[in-house]
Amino acid sequence: MNYVSLGGTGLKVSRLCLGMMTYGSPSWRDWVLPEEDGRRFFKRALDHGINFFDTADMYSVGVSEEVLGRAVRDMTRRDQVVIATKVYFPLGEGPNDRGLSRKHLFEAIDGSLRRLGMDHVDLYQIHRFDSDTPLEETLDALNDLVRAGKVRYLGASSMYAWQFARALYTADRHGWARFVTMQNHYNLVYREEEREMLPLCRTEGVGVIPWSPLARGFLAGTRKRPTEVGEMTNRDKSDDFARQLYFTESDFDIVDRVKALAGRRAVTPAQIALAWLVRQEAVTAPIVGVSKLEQLDQLVVALDIALDDDECKFLEECYVPHRVLGHS
Repeated sequence: MNYVSLGGTGLKVSRLCLGMMTYGSPSWRDWVLPEEDGRRFFKRALDHGINFFDTADMYSVGVSEEVLGRAVRDMTRRDQVVIATKVYFPLGEGPNDRGLSRKHLFEAIDGSLRRLGMDHVDLYQIHRFDSDTPLEETLDALNDLVRAGKVRYLGASSMYAWQFARALYTADRHGWARFVTMQNHYNLVYREEEREMLPLCRTEGVGVIPWSPLARGFLAGTRKRPTEVGEMTNRDKSDDFARQLYFTESDFDIVDRVKALAGRRAVTPAQIALAWLVRQEAVTAPIVGVSKLEQLDQLVVALDIALDDDECKFLEECYVPHRVLGHS
């Protein structure tokens, strides 16, 4: 496993991050695996040298954080892993149980630390942009969490580039801790981030840790066109969100090319898709979600697949621009 700096920081993270949304409570989503299974994936990730793990307070309504925290305590040392979690989405029915207000941020970090069983998280990320809260309020509160020692670094997730630029500028103007990562929606079938967000991150030294690097399994090549018939996975049957993001004709055209190149390379389509992504400038560590151990093994191997310019052009040239997806 190779380790790289997280953005412009001195923190070293593995070239892959294991996303923990898949492990928690099946009652939250049909495709979520229970804790016993999740622990096997955590252990396999450690065996591969992965030291970077991402969760969120809303995953399985906090259970994902609990699963991760117990796995860390039982299988490794806290100082040997980089733990990231996120805040924004509602955890309760109250009007202040969501968003990025000072009140909610202070309560949310304490809840996450309690569930994780830790005294700090390495990377605390705002899960979305909060238009209802003054940006200065959010950034001032996040800075206080860093100064209090509950958070080591700050990150952001899907938003418009102008919103992120404003956040970076505002933090710099006040001398507050700034965001060092952007967890955005980026993969072979959704490349709108290349217009503004990725150039901004490169210029500002922000590390990019994309979510859905395999398009929620779409780039694995198992999804069917509406005109096709075939067996669907549990994730495909129940993941309505994926159908809101992908499944256009041009998306399937790209997958056809991924599968064709995978055949020539004698690897899997998922490996080709990940190999393309890690080749992109500014990408630090894609966040992968896996439900089978062999998937994780294959994605680790994909880090060593070097695609040439002609192969990348073959994968990219039939891309059709999309409307903005993944900010809500």
